[in-house]
Amino acid sequence: MTTLTAPARTLRIGPIELDAPVVLAPMAGITNAAFRRLCREYGAGLYVSEMITTRALVERNAVTMRLITHHESESLRSIQLYGVDPVTVENAVKILVDEDRADHIDMNFGCPVPKVTRKGGGSALPWKLDLFEAIVTRAVKAAGDVPVTIKMRKGIDDTHLTYLDAARIAEDAGVSAIALHARTAGQYYSGHADWSAIATLKDAVTSIPVLGNGDIWSAADAQRMMAETGCDGVVVGRGCLGRPWLFGDLARALGEPGAAHGDPVDATLGFVAQAFRRHAELLVEFFEDEDRGCRDVRKHVAWYFKGYPVGGELRARLATASSLAEIDELLAEMDLDAPYPGAGAEGQRGRAGSPKRTVLPEGWLDSREIGAHAATLTESEADTSGG
Repeated sequence: MTTLTAPARTLRIGPIELDAPVVLAPMAGITNAAFRRLCREYGAGLYVSEMITTRALVERNAVTMRLITHHESESLRSIQLYGVDPVTVENAVKILVDEDRADHIDMNFGCPVPKVTRKGGGSALPWKLDLFEAIVTRAVKAAGDVPVTIKMRKGIDDTHLTYLDAARIAEDAGVSAIALHARTAGQYYSGHADWSAIATLKDAVTSIPVLGNGDIWSAADAQRMMAETGCDGVVVGRGCLGRPWLFGDLARALGEPGAAHGDPVDATLGFVAQAFRRHAELLVEFFEDEDRGCRDVRKHVAWYFKGYPVGGELRARLATASSLAEIDELLAEMDLDAPYPGAGAEGQRGRAGSPKRTVLPEGWLDSREIGAHAATLTESEADTSGG
């Protein structure tokens, strides 16, 4: 059997040139400044913020303003925006550009979460071609020299695909790259990503980079995706949960020589424990609150120690730790010389869920134009909860 290998390459997104064709996917509650810093310490690429609601940004919601704040070490500041009203999206982009808060802006058209799709947002929005075009066109114009990209899914379900129409509109509007999560909204994160759709998109989009997303759990997966689909780079989400060093592996496999920091990883339990401790430390700094930072890292325990000989009792105690000193004591109880467990630590991470009918506004699929659903979008834009 012949193994396909993608050649090492850089990735250019507008004026930005990356040493490795790798992007960290926005994940709610995960890709805050602490996690982005941690991933960057291991590798190279573009590290995107959590999804930011445009209305909340325009109204300067306190939570949102914290989320768009980057650490001084983040020389390339990337923010993902979510919005359903073209004017509000335009105003949000202007804030980021006029106040010099971002070097790259990504637009979310892929979120499958019911609270987003039921109001016509996320992966539901590209079905309305006129609305999608208005949002992307206004965002690109407002951004000026700051590159705008989009991230989307194949469509709502297999009978309501949107990605090719959306890509054509986005390319014509002047976006700098398009990322495709090769699942429909109805799939959520279940089953397997349809990499053939990424290849189809790459054939259709010729003037800007196409990035592939879905089922990248290792550097070998990323190499295979790029070789099989011809895509220009990869977007990694759940695959890096509990494995921020994956970005080093990806940089070594895909990027220019020297893109990764340090040597290839020997992921002993001691190495993993050290990464977990660093993550907790950065979260404490991010929240400026030791208790809150230690509480936030709890959700990462199962991901970091997947497959390792860490008993349920010790995992449970780590998931209730409230100080760095307590975390240190618990990590010291582990057999830090335990080797990498192989297959037990590989594969899917995070919840896949199961296929489900996408929750949409009533009558949403009746037309590809926004029409009477404009009122639904007004209601959606009233959410200023932040994030």
